[in-house]
Amino acid sequence: MLAYFGVRSAAAVAGTPMLAAMACALTPLGRRTVIDDSPEAISAFLRPRPVRELPGVGGKTAALLGEYGLHTVGDVADVPQHTLQRLLGARAGRALYEHARGHDTTAVDPTPAPASLSTEHLFPRDELDPAAHRRILLALADDLGARLRATDQIATGVTCTIRYADLTATRRSRTLPEATQHTVLLARAAYTLYDSLGLQRARVRSMTLRADALQPAERATRQLTLDASDDKPLAIEAVADRARTRYGHQVIYPAALAISSRPPSARQWDRGRR
Repeated sequence: MLAYFGVRSAAAVAGTPMLAAMACALTPLGRRTVIDDSPEAISAFLRPRPVRELPGVGGKTAALLGEYGLHTVGDVADVPQHTLQRLLGARAGRALYEHARGHDTTAVDPTPAPASLSTEHLFPRDELDPAAHRRILLALADDLGARLRATDQIATGVTCTIRYADLTATRRSRTLPEATQHTVLLARAAYTLYDSLGLQRARVRSMTLRADALQPAERATRQLTLDASDDKPLAIEAVADRARTRYGHQVIYPAALAISSRPPSARQWDRGRR
């Protein structure tokens, strides 16, 4: 890092992501730490550390544990799991019990999911018609929704970027009421962003729609409550996804995009997590 980028860094190697992260936080810049995978080496590293250095232990939890004389990781490691669960709850107590013993089931994903998905449409000529703008927003939302569902992700925000004939651009973002992967809801958010711009006879060169702050679909806290009018589009959406998986994306698309012989095309890209 120093030779290539001029940045001093620290590194740590251990048998689990948790141990490596804890060791790296203690390693001086320009140095590295290696923790052997033996139980003795793990115990020697962990037991003297303050309990607040374990993942998931904040100030309040550390203070609560301190009231019971549990100040170090070693103190916690000597306590039965059921005792920790009585203090912190079943899930948090079990996690702390495992972490204090150096156990970490976090998987290392060499190809993490992108932090955002974007899709763009470049008009063949500068477009003034608001109806054409809205059709493109629907096409972009349709593309994003299909990609989110195909990768089992949900978006918690949407960003719309409008680029004009003079190459200036306007960008608007909003956080969704609930994270979603459904085209109808992404399109609704895109229309809201577009309407907020109040464009009057604007010559639009391109439009970009981005799904932000992506999360795995299983992290959704609850099922989104939809209006009854959304039931049919969502049922059609599921059928369309199956058809596209088998025959390609262009085989089926929203009827509002059928004004021409082909639906609008879009460029796509993913933005990785930083």
